[in-house]
Amino acid sequence: MTKADILVHNGTILTMDSQDTIISDGMLAISGSTISYIGKNEKGPIKANKELDTHGGLILPGLINSHTHAAMSLFRGLADDLPLMEWLHNYIFPVEGKMDADFVRVGTLLACAEMILSGTTTFCDMYLFEEEAARAAKEAGMRSVVGEVIYDFPSPNYGILEKGFMYTEELIERWKKDPLINIAVEPHSLFTCGEELLVKANDLAIRKGVPLILHLAETKEEVKEIEKRFGKRPVKHLKHLGLLGSHLIVDHCVHINESEIELLAENNVCVVHNPESNMKLAAGIAPVPAMIAKGITVGLGTDGCASNNNLDLFGEMDMAAKLHKVNNLDPTVMNAQTLIQMTTIDGAKVLGLDKITGSLEVGKRADLIVIDTNKPHLIPMYNPYSHLVYAANGHDVKHSIIDGNIVMEDRRLLTLDVEDIIERSKEKSNKVKEWVRKS
Repeated sequence: MTKADILVHNGTILTMDSQDTIISDGMLAISGSTISYIGKNEKGPIKANKELDTHGGLILPGLINSHTHAAMSLFRGLADDLPLMEWLHNYIFPVEGKMDADFVRVGTLLACAEMILSGTTTFCDMYLFEEEAARAAKEAGMRSVVGEVIYDFPSPNYGILEKGFMYTEELIERWKKDPLINIAVEPHSLFTCGEELLVKANDLAIRKGVPLILHLAETKEEVKEIEKRFGKRPVKHLKHLGLLGSHLIVDHCVHINESEIELLAENNVCVVHNPESNMKLAAGIAPVPAMIAKGITVGLGTDGCASNNNLDLFGEMDMAAKLHKVNNLDPTVMNAQTLIQMTTIDGAKVLGLDKITGSLEVGKRADLIVIDTNKPHLIPMYNPYSHLVYAANGHDVKHSIIDGNIVMEDRRLLTLDVEDIIERSKEKSNKVKEWVRKS
């Protein structure tokens, strides 16, 4: 008889492997941090210390939020219904200038609680005081890629630019052996970062073997500014600087043309789509179907809570599918399975984590969620992919396992004290109100 630590059984398994294998009446065994068995529901050969009966639910890889600013959960609802540049320069940047490390820690813990409760097991973060974001993710038991945002002006965290690179390199060294936390080099954008900064950031990412991540072509105004300043469109500016490559992840890409899509594809650059944020800020609609058609790997992100205003990837999938269908006047565009891929295995590929997560396969890390399908809005179920995108929501996630550890069981978070986090978050929000009044 084979022994395992955890046995998840009596459910339909969506493996998201290269064959898109679906196992009805399936069973999955976990030994340590990895998946040791996947197959039909035959409990006899395997004895486990802990069993989770899914009662006919869906078992799938944990969702991957490929772009967010976790601590901005504390800015949820702040300065809504404004253009991006006004929102950034008149509200977000001023209050960010008053933040400290504890603010980011509390905000990230709040975000982690929200993400786990809605099915996310991995997230990619770009923000300030990212040592605290890494610690919060570690405390929550979440897999993450985090990076300190770098720009030409002084940071409320590290101060002058040179110290920003030092801070980032220290993060890389400190967390390089951690099983959950990964570090990236993250210059903010082309309109906040000069050429020298971008080249130096790229060199650091390549030297350390970590991703380079930045916002790109989010608004028309940004594209015009880049063309005016450098005489080139954004993607061609990146090419000129030598930044295009498989290590580069670009967020948004709302306003890129056909030739720029070709350049991204030729250089194996990955893209993260953030539809709800782009809609809310009226930035536009990214040409995601065209990117996918050219072979670009595209992940899905929520962006931060200040521009979304939630971190629920189920809602993001639903919105992304419908947005592109109506934009293209084609109901076959961005089908449900494509969206599930974007939030699982393709999200893992974007972040360079597909060897360990993003699909349910023997030998991979045990990052998975269980969906309770015994609910009125999920009955009947003919196609599990379409059900997950068009009918399910984050509240339907019953169990969550990350790196072989149960972090949520029966909707109860096991790694975080949610009530304490909520109280601390309310205290921080009172400070935000004071900052806005005084700014």
